[in-house]
Amino acid sequence: MGGEVDEGGGRRRSLRIGDLIMHFISLFWKVLFSLVPPRFFCSGYPAFLISLIFIGILTAIVEQVASLLGCVWGIKKAVAGITLVAMGTSLPDTFASRSAAIHDDSADAAIGNVTGSNSVNVFLGLGLPWMLAVVWKMVDGKGEPFRVGTLYLEFSVILFVMVACLAILTLILRRVLVGGELGGSSIVKYSTGSICLTLWATYILVASLKAYDVLKIG
Repeated sequence: MGGEVDEGGGRRRSLRIGDLIMHFISLFWKVLFSLVPPRFFCSGYPAFLISLIFIGILTAIVEQVASLLGCVWGIKKAVAGITLVAMGTSLPDTFASRSAAIHDDSADAAIGNVTGSNSVNVFLGLGLPWMLAVVWKMVDGKGEPFRVGTLYLEFSVILFVMVACLAILTLILRRVLVGGELGGSSIVKYSTGSICLTLWATYILVASLKAYDVLKIG
C-alpha cells in the first residue's frame, strides 16, 4: 500500500485515492480472472480459450443489464442498442485501445483493435446466429422461411457510414498535417478527441430522433 514498485525494484509513485477505490471495486474481478492459466502454460492456448469464455460470459451479462436498464427507463430498443448496450459491450475495447495507444510505438494496435472487434461483431456476431437460425428452419420441417424485419436499421447504418467516413477523413488529415494518426501537441490531441466525441454524439442524437419519429427522413 506504500506505492507501486516496478520490475527493477525502483519506486515509481505513491498510490492515490482513486487507485485504491478502483482496486477495491475491481477486487472481485481480479480474483475471478486469477482462474485464467498463465500465458506460458501450454503455449498460452488454455489462457486464450478461458479468457474468451470469461469475455463471452461478461459480455452477455452486460448486454442483459443494459437491456433491462433500457426497459426500466422506457428507452426504445433501437436507442438502447446504440447507447447502453453498445457502450457496455464496447468499453473494454476502448480501454484496450487506450492501453495500446500509450504503450505501443505505432497506432496500428489501437486502431486495429477497434476495427477488428467491430468486424467480429458484424461478420461473426450477426452472421453466425443468422446462419444457425436458417439451418434450424431448414431442419425444422415446417418449411417456414427465416425473416427478421427492421424498423430503423437502414437509416442507422447509412448515418454510421457517414460519420465513419468523417472519422477516417480526420485520421487522414492528421497523417498529412501532424505526421501520424496518434499523438501531437495538446491542442491537436484534444481537438481530435473532441471531433470524435462530436461525431459519436451526432450519431446518437440523429439516430435517436429518427427512432422517436422526430425526424421524418426516409
